[in-house]
Amino acid sequence: MTTRITRFSRGPYTFDVTDAGPADGEPIVLLHGFPQRASCWEFVAPSLHDNGFRTLAPDQRGYSPGARPTRRRDYVQGELASDVLALLDAAGIERAHVVGHDWGAIVAWTLAAHHSDRVKTLTALSVPHSGAFLRAMPRGQVFRSWYMAAFQVPVLPEKLLGWAMRTQPDFGERMGLPQPFASRVAAEIGAYGALPGALGWYRAMLLPDKRSTPRPVGVPTTYVWGDADIAIGDASARLCSGWVEANYEFIVLPGADHWLPEAHPGDVAAAILARVADGRSRSGPGPTDSGPTDPDPAASALADRSAAIRSADETSAQDTA
Repeated sequence: MTTRITRFSRGPYTFDVTDAGPADGEPIVLLHGFPQRASCWEFVAPSLHDNGFRTLAPDQRGYSPGARPTRRRDYVQGELASDVLALLDAAGIERAHVVGHDWGAIVAWTLAAHHSDRVKTLTALSVPHSGAFLRAMPRGQVFRSWYMAAFQVPVLPEKLLGWAMRTQPDFGERMGLPQPFASRVAAEIGAYGALPGALGWYRAMLLPDKRSTPRPVGVPTTYVWGDADIAIGDASARLCSGWVEANYEFIVLPGADHWLPEAHPGDVAAAILARVADGRSRSGPGPTDSGPTDPDPAASALADRSAAIRSADETSAQDTA
């Protein structure tokens, strides 16, 4: 019998996790980004549960009150990926489907590249493989990522962001978050004390870490990107295919911005279900797989829609490489 978990530990740190859906369902790990918590998946997860999947969504390092180290090096990607491995171990899960948005996507890419034995399929939202992201820097991405340099300044960014969250009721809306998430960001991030740790992810990104060196991904992968995303440009998105050495699907959501789980939960759930279904058809269920029900028809509809543009997208990526 599967036991639910609400917390898990790694070393001196304790992480909060939302464990929902059928307890014996095939597991999907949902990794949030910045400034988000596990609650960003609340409109996505129900569709996954309805299709027979169990979801585990942790509040990651810096966000969980029991896991807020103060050193920059404690936030390198190798540490963040190891936290997710600890979650799988605590839940007794050998392999899982992994989904990540924003910084959570970067952790998911790292897991799939360096720990493919623990990842069945990957669905990355908004943020591409770090290799594609870096390669796109001289092609315009650097102008979209200026804020990352600003976040390197000690103390000041969290003070300014904290002040803005406290004094500007429309802070979340100005970021582009839809309701009800926009009205909750001040309480769930600022007042919750998560800002310093959340910014630690940015401050650690320039530190050397052999455990997260960019390398190709060898598991079935879907990358979902909104073409109105102000943080991730076209070059970053389309170069991503060169970093996947397995079945790969690039889905463009026309008019969608950065906040895909909150603003486009139906499209996100459909993409996840389509990837999981395709991954299962290619590899077959493992000996402990419980097997979900048939995917939501929306998954097939989204796959059909994306197929029409996939060929052109891949051609464009080759032309810009």
